[in-house]
Amino acid sequence: MAPSVTHAPWWPPAAPTVCQQAAQESSPLASNPTSPEAVSELKSWKKSSQRRNMWTVNHVEGTKLRMSKRRSSYRPEDQEAFYRLLEDPVIQSFLEADIFLKVSDKYLLSMVVEYFGRVGLPGHLYNRIHFFLALYIASDMEEDNPTSKQSIFQFLLGREHWPDLYKQFLRLKVEFFHAMEHRAWVPLDLCEEIQAQNPHHWVWSRARQCAP
Repeated sequence: MAPSVTHAPWWPPAAPTVCQQAAQESSPLASNPTSPEAVSELKSWKKSSQRRNMWTVNHVEGTKLRMSKRRSSYRPEDQEAFYRLLEDPVIQSFLEADIFLKVSDKYLLSMVVEYFGRVGLPGHLYNRIHFFLALYIASDMEEDNPTSKQSIFQFLLGREHWPDLYKQFLRLKVEFFHAMEHRAWVPLDLCEEIQAQNPHHWVWSRARQCAP
């Protein structure tokens, strides 16, 4: 039986919807983060998943096929998981609080979608922790602003508990990064391709402005 999402301070006391709670409880990472099982889950996911075909047909010339290597990993289910998680109350509060978009502009958020594809979990298993792990890695890759990234700890782990729990989060970040096969770079045009799949969604209006 899956543990309750309220049993550990990894889950702030905001009330999730029934759908969100089911998604959170179905994932092993919703368990106590101090357990070895939770820390090792991403390793087992990586080992059990099959490599995707990285080559696609570019175009046909007569009887010849021109092949090109795929640059993207995200799938429709990764996009669906991303948009579902935007309805999570903790994620919404986090996005609203980042008024200068220092850690959650539209490009960093696009990278979350691509990272989901690189990890390769079934889309319905992605939960709040996965979202913040991916966003933290994206910020590491593009910004590396420790002050801004600290806000992730405060929202995900709670303002009172984050000093005691953030090291567990960083361990999970390492496992998530391993599951991505250490591929953190996402080209700009791929971010724009992800945004173009649903161009009128409110999240893609998060264009960063000059901050004081």
